[in-house]
Amino acid sequence: MALSIDLSGRVAIVTGGGRGVGRGISERLLEAGADVVICGRKEPERLPEGGGRRAVFTAADVRELDQIEAVAAFTEQRFGRIDVLVNNAGYGYISAIEEGDEAEVRAMFETNFWGLLAVTRAVLPEMRARRSGQIINNSSQAGLMSYPGTAYYSTSKFAVEAFSEGLSREVAPFGIRVTAVEAGPVRTDWAGRSMKWNPTHLADYAGVVGARVQMIADMDGKQPGDPARAAAAIVALAECENPPRQLLLGRGVLAAYRAKLAEVSASLDEWEGVTLGIDFPAA
Repeated sequence: MALSIDLSGRVAIVTGGGRGVGRGISERLLEAGADVVICGRKEPERLPEGGGRRAVFTAADVRELDQIEAVAAFTEQRFGRIDVLVNNAGYGYISAIEEGDEAEVRAMFETNFWGLLAVTRAVLPEMRARRSGQIINNSSQAGLMSYPGTAYYSTSKFAVEAFSEGLSREVAPFGIRVTAVEAGPVRTDWAGRSMKWNPTHLADYAGVVGARVQMIADMDGKQPGDPARAAAAIVALAECENPPRQLLLGRGVLAAYRAKLAEVSASLDEWEGVTLGIDFPAA
């Protein structure tokens, strides 16, 4: 899918950029003329097309601070600047809250949130010094709404949402723009090899959690979201002078979020008297 935007002279870092949507983002950045540093734990069999000096792979685990700092230093030394950071590395975990394995949950947070935080902090000094930059955090529909079976994953993505919103306000005076991307179901391997499935299943949760787990498994390979179109939409943010703080991708997430906002609004109205009743009486 060709892009009409021009990112010539820009330098981007993409975490988890070797496969899935991350690879598509790397390819779209290259097509737009950017130099791309692809960060991942395993080097892909081949770099995205448009390689040469413009596509460089550097092995790094976002959970390892020294490796992340080395990626930022390498990018500055090799290309002289960092214009765009796409925090794409992450994975899902399926489990009821009561069933969840704490070690697995903590490991997911190390990648989905703490790793994203570490990469962002590593690039901020260079962006702040130049008073320019774009940070794109690949969140999820799960960062807006939490459902049975994916609550642990949603919690990690809710953290990304809060982080992105606060960061966007902190760094706006320095010309740094921040966007969290909330995609609905996209046809990648998120529900396949990238997913962690808890083997413990309590019978009481079969009707609620089990049904949703089965729905996710059945949807694998049939998701309505086109990964190429999603990647193109994400890369287009790099050219926006005033990008949104949140960008939803997909009809399903838009409809579901609007329904949630309607529920929130109705609840606020229903409980408004209680909400206002705890303040001291007006003088």
